[in-house]
Amino acid sequence: MKWILLTAAGLAACFAAPVVARDTDAQIKSRIIRESIASYPGNCPCPYNSARNGSRCGGRSAYNRGGGYAPLCFPADVGRAEVDAYRRRTGR
Repeated sequence: MKWILLTAAGLAACFAAPVVARDTDAQIKSRIIRESIASYPGNCPCPYNSARNGSRCGGRSAYNRGGGYAPLCFPADVGRAEVDAYRRRTGR
């Protein structure tokens, strides 16, 4: 009888739905920033990126220039609305 209960419990554990951990806000912000940088067509989306010649982009980055692209480069650039929209879109 004990063997049957242990076998049943083991099978139930094998087929139980896995618990999916919810991503933290910091993880989501990091993904949003990576997506934003990846969508930029040039080489200097953010000040901390490197230009073609290997130098830091700094003030030449799209982040620091007015008009045109406005990439998200830092966690402070990503607001609660963007995090919530990402969660709805991806189910994370």
